[in-house]
Parts: sequence; structure tokens; C-alpha cells
Amino acid sequence: MRKLVFYLLTFIPLSVCAQENAGDSVFSHETSRLSIGGYGEAAFSRNFYSDHVNRYSSPESYKNDPSHGRFDIPHAVIYLGYDFGKGWTLGTEIEFEHTGTGSAIENEADEAAEWESEQEKGGEVELEQFWINKEFSAAANLKVGHFVVPVGLNNAHHEPLNYFTVYRPEGENTILPSTWHDTGISFWGRSGRFKYELQVIAGLNAMFFNRDKWVHHGAGSPFEFKPATQLGFAGRLDYYVLPGLRLGISGFYGNSAHNTFPNDLKGDGKPYDKVKGTVAIGAVDMTLKRWNWIVRAQADYGYVGETDKLNAIKDAKAHASNSPVKSAMIGKNAVCMGIEAGYNVFSQIEKLRRSDQKLYVFGRCEYYDSYIPTGNKEMFDYTNVTRMAFGVNYHPVPQIAVKADYSLRLLKSPYNNEPSLNLGICYEGFFL
Repeated sequence: MRKLVFYLLTFIPLSVCAQENAGDSVFSHETSRLSIGGYGEAAFSRNFYSDHVNRYSSPESYKNDPSHGRFDIPHAVIYLGYDFGKGWTLGTEIEFEHTGTGSAIENEADEAAEWESEQEKGGEVELEQFWINKEFSAAANLKVGHFVVPVGLNNAHHEPLNYFTVYRPEGENTILPSTWHDTGISFWGRSGRFKYELQVIAGLNAMFFNRDKWVHHGAGSPFEFKPATQLGFAGRLDYYVLPGLRLGISGFYGNSAHNTFPNDLKGDGKPYDKVKGTVAIGAVDMTLKRWNWIVRAQADYGYVGETDKLNAIKDAKAHASNSPVKSAMIGKNAVCMGIEAGYNVFSQIEKLRRSDQKLYVFGRCEYYDSYIPTGNKEMFDYTNVTRMAFGVNYHPVPQIAVKADYSLRLLKSPYNNEPSLNLGICYEGFFL
């Protein structure tokens, strides 16, 4: 029974677990009570398009701008898990994004020896998971705390060995929180070929929605706590059709208005008292890992109600000028869909096949739009993106991948297309 708990964050029955990567769980598959693991990525990109902030508002002016390069550590994650026995387990995940943050207080000699506080580098440090789970049976587990919200393929399987491109697939990573993690209570289990999870979590916050990212920022909070005046409901169901083939469906529902701090939009007969800002998201996805092929596909569609009123609330006159509210408009709908397929060419070379080395040659195509308003989009059609990517993934050992891809974002006229070349290396596994 203990071994089942090692799969708390996977959506894979034990009989077909070999088709997925171990990093989907904060537990190793050994018998030790303590598990230590993680994953990480290092990347370099050369972007052959302008990085000017006005490249969408005045595309012709920046059509011939020079390329630019970037080094990045997108994610570096540490898993810590412990099995207390009798069905009780603890899971934690600490994530450093873009090398974390750095600040310092310095005495500036060139400014009359003044003391200054400086932000020396960007990034984030987050406690992405912290939960306690009680296993009653294989079909019934109760998890309480902070955990991943498995809506969409990218959130359910967000570790770097679960996608071919150097960076996470853009569509879901643009319109949904990624990785989506929140605090609440979860009921999950496995029965036959099915794996399921139902969650009650803090609701999204419409004041952090915007045009370029839709609800991506809505699960965050700039405060020392997460406002939960509104609750959200998330669910996922996976069906393992046969060894190597999984089909999944997931979704989220909840109100997003009046879920900030302070809740200053209510009372005194204000015109926005009854605004709900209902958010509904539905997603389907699949993975196939068989015959030396890996194929992944997903489609997501989302809706936000009363966007005309939410956009009025987000106007600068409806909130304090120094509040963290994002003032950009939000669309009623957002959509994304994508498919990627890779073939292991080393499977045809006996020596490399026996040494467990793999070389996947892959292609990816996706479409997404983070801003679909009720009326005319006018000048914001740059959010409508078709992206193509081609490349290779080399696995010298199962836990490590060296990645390279050429990516091309195709934007509607008059916007300029955005090609890039990306190189990366990543790992995913357990040390104990």
C-alpha cells in the first residue's frame, strides 16, 4: 500500500508507470521513508526579432531591429517527501525560477555615502507544494495543503522530460497559471484504468487577469496570504486505454470577482457589488509512448463572464493608483491547442539501443490566443499566435536530456514573425 503513495502527483496506474517520468511525483519509488529529488533546466536562446516594448504597438518601426540573446535557468526544483507510515505522507516542492531573487543594502560612495537598497537580479522562489496525504485505499486518498492544480497537460505533467521544446509549451503556459499550484483540499484515487482527482481551492483573482496572459497571473497573490473569499473547483480524469496510451480531461470553475484584498468593491451601493466574473476552463489531452514514438496533444478553451464590468473595475479610476491590479483589458475567451511528435532514431541502432541512449527528432505545432473579446480586437491581434518548432532531444541517460529547437511564431499582419533558436539541458530524478 505504501508504494501507491509514491505516485501522489502522478496520474499513472502502477501497471503503466513506465510510460511517464518519475519526476511527476515528489516521492521516489524506493522503500526509504525519506525521498529527495527534483528537476532543473538551463537554457540559451537567440531571438531573431525585436525585444522593444513597443514592437506590437508600432511593428513597422522595429521590423529590422537586431537579434538578442538570453541565458536562463527557467526552473530548479527540490523535492522532499516523507512517509510517516499508516498511510500518512508529506510532500514538498521548492522551486527557484530564473535563479531566484537577489537584493542587497549597499553604501554608495558616489552618492555621498548613502545607504541604498538594490534589486540585483530577478526571479522567483516559491513553495510550490506542501501537503499531507492520508491514504485510505487505492481508490480513496485525501490530500490537504498546497499542491499542483492539474488542469491542462502542461500543469499535470510540467517536468522538463514531459515536453520536447527547450521551454514549456507556449499555449497553456500563456493562458493558464503555470505551474498552477494552490492551497485547498483534494480527493484523488485510482480504480482500474482510471485515475481521478477533485480539488477545492482558492479562487482566481480577476484583478490580475490581463490581455497578454488571460488568467495566467490569477492564481498569484502579492500578499503574505492568498485571498479565498471565492473558492474554485478543479478536477481531472485520466483513462489508460492500453499500455503507453493515456487520455485525459480536466477543468476548473469558480468566480473571480471580489477575491482580492482589501475587498473594497462591495458596499455603499457601488455598481460592481453583484459582479461574479465566473471562470470556466475545459481541457482535453493525450500522451502516446509506444513503438519508439512519443506523441502529446492538448486543447484548452476558457471563458470569463462579465468582462465588460471587470474591465471597468480594472480601470485606474476604480482602484487605488498604487495597487497591484493589472489595468490591461481581459478577453471573454481564450483558446490553445497543440500537438508534438518525436521518434527515437537510436532505436534503429542496436549498440545505442542496448546502452539506453535515445535521440528523439521532433516537431511541434500549436495555436493560441489569450485575448478573444466580445467585440472587435482592434489593435491587439498580436495575441493570435501560430507557432512551429522543430528539433532534437538527446538522452545520454534516462534522467537527462540535451535539447535544441528552432521555433517560429507566426503572427498576423502587420505584426512581425518571431523566430528563435533555443538550446538547453535538463534533468529529472531522485537522489534518495
